[in-house]
Amino acid sequence: MPRSDVVIVGAGAAGLSLAYRLCGPADGAPVRVVLVDAPPGPLRPPPRTWCFWEPPGGEFDDVLSASWQWLRVRGRDGTGTVTRPAPLRYKMLRSDAFESLVERRLAACPGFRRVTATVTEVGDAPDGGRVVARGERGDRVVLHARYVFDSRPPRRLPAARTTLLQHFTGWFVETERPVFDPATADLMDFRTPQPAHGLSFGYVLPLGPRTALVEYTEFSRAVLGAAGYARALRHYTGPVLGIGAHRVTSVERGVIPMTDGRFPGRAGRSVFRVGTAGGATRPSTGYTFAAVQRQSSAIAAQVRGGGRFRLPPPYGAWPRAMDAVMLRALDTGRVDGADFFAGLFRAVPGTRLLRFLDGTTHRYEDVLVGLRTPVAPMLRTLLELPFVARRETPAAAGWGARPSGAAACPEQERNAP
Repeated sequence: MPRSDVVIVGAGAAGLSLAYRLCGPADGAPVRVVLVDAPPGPLRPPPRTWCFWEPPGGEFDDVLSASWQWLRVRGRDGTGTVTRPAPLRYKMLRSDAFESLVERRLAACPGFRRVTATVTEVGDAPDGGRVVARGERGDRVVLHARYVFDSRPPRRLPAARTTLLQHFTGWFVETERPVFDPATADLMDFRTPQPAHGLSFGYVLPLGPRTALVEYTEFSRAVLGAAGYARALRHYTGPVLGIGAHRVTSVERGVIPMTDGRFPGRAGRSVFRVGTAGGATRPSTGYTFAAVQRQSSAIAAQVRGGGRFRLPPPYGAWPRAMDAVMLRALDTGRVDGADFFAGLFRAVPGTRLLRFLDGTTHRYEDVLVGLRTPVAPMLRTLLELPFVARRETPAAAGWGARPSGAAACPEQERNAP
């Protein structure tokens, strides 16, 4: 095929977002973009849900499933902390609606092509990057471009001092009677049995008075079996929430590492990793969608502008250092996870805390948030980190699926059978 400016491998949130940005309105010649999408089957993700926060009037508002202006966190005793983080709203976006929006832009982009194929090789070439794939009929497809952006999850996790798993199962439920408040999302509800190591919580994203996504999530070193998640959800929807008779209309499940290992953004001279594969998932929370949008916009601006390309890091050194401390403190048991997060929501203004979880606060705000955490165990953890060895951890099965973020429903991709 003719040489392109950009080849994007993978049509998940990161791949589609980058194609959307590259094919957006801009001065000058259009960028020639090829998007390589896996054929129908196990390599192509099923429908999933992404959540993020931003003010009203965002570019995806017309295709949102729901949004909430009130957020609630419940402690173990049921005490709720309710916040209205104006001007931010918590937003829920289904992947099929997002894909339809992106497709409309791509269809009008003269320099865009989509290739359905299974990628077998990605690497550098003398004049840029090269992608080798196998087409639907078994034919060999070779693509050349100035830049290649690979959004596929890596086979192994990077060496890390701490790696926990954020794993969940969620039910979309329909109840016989109105039991949900459509204006309020429960981000973390710690009235769930806490595991011996790590923490657990439930959350509720109401879509109407009788419909909601109800999820059970754990941060721990190992995932549960299907029976364990079902048992936890029956307890949460029954004795805890008391939603009464209900019907489960669909199920979501997934797992993603929470790790202080560094995902390398560069895989060659002209090959780069983006999305979760490029470190866009916030290690301490799981939020990704907003970081993917920031990264995609910065990449598109650089590609159009020419000159030397530098992949923008999703998060700076300071947020990564804070994440490393928090993960280590949770993993060692020095801080109680349920009390830690419930305390943050009680003590920190909602708008500032959401921006902190998204990695967009200023340094002085990070200090203010840090002072609201258990200072002594966090300081002890900070001092010991330089002496903790990094170790490799095998990738958890299904970790490319969207998790339930630390404040419920970040980007990361939900699987919905």
